[in-house]
Amino acid sequence: MIYLLDDEYGIRNFVLYALQSCGMDAEGFELPSQFWAAMDRQIPDLLLLDVMLPEEDGISILRRLRSNEQTRRLPVIMLSAKGSEPDKVEGLDSGADDYIAKPFGTMELISRIKAVLRRTERDELERPEHMLEGGTSYRAGGITMIPANHEVYADGVEVALTLKEYDLLQVLLKNKGQAFSRDTLLKMVWGYDFSGESRTVDVHIRTLRSKLGECGDMIETIRGVGYKIGGSR
Repeated sequence: MIYLLDDEYGIRNFVLYALQSCGMDAEGFELPSQFWAAMDRQIPDLLLLDVMLPEEDGISILRRLRSNEQTRRLPVIMLSAKGSEPDKVEGLDSGADDYIAKPFGTMELISRIKAVLRRTERDELERPEHMLEGGTSYRAGGITMIPANHEVYADGVEVALTLKEYDLLQVLLKNKGQAFSRDTLLKMVWGYDFSGESRTVDVHIRTLRSKLGECGDMIETIRGVGYKIGGSR
């Protein structure tokens, strides 16, 4: 089931028709209050979320979803007429899995929905169902990540990261010493090519370094290539 929250009647009809024509179950909502009522009945496989809404804006809704344990990993694709880079970065930093600017085509929408669902399914298969605390962890210098508990520590202090910051750091920690290009990180973390918008990676690296404090120096910039996690600090 895919939920669509968008107050524009024409957009809702267009998107619901496109999804249902591809064999996907979908339900649309005009108001956030209607959406939250539906969430009490059933949590969908993916949410298409408009940014500018009555009652409550999409960014606020996204942050509420990410702060709730039951919906923390719900795949969310933002749909918005606000298509500038700062708007996209805000959506991604708030925890969106993808951000699509209006107007958009049917084929692009379906393709990006499928990409997010594929990545979500892969992540679920790779995630241990019953890993004890203190199981697999990744370390580099003063940075410690415990995937089983979704926790990150910098010099022993827990650090709160957005989902995309966490996923980006995990890629670097799992492949310590290996340099990744921005385009490669976009594909690995976001699941597809952002059509040259590689500055998204730079923004996330900058916020990661800031949140990690002195441990942020572990994330090295490789000129002409991209980024890597180094050895010991």
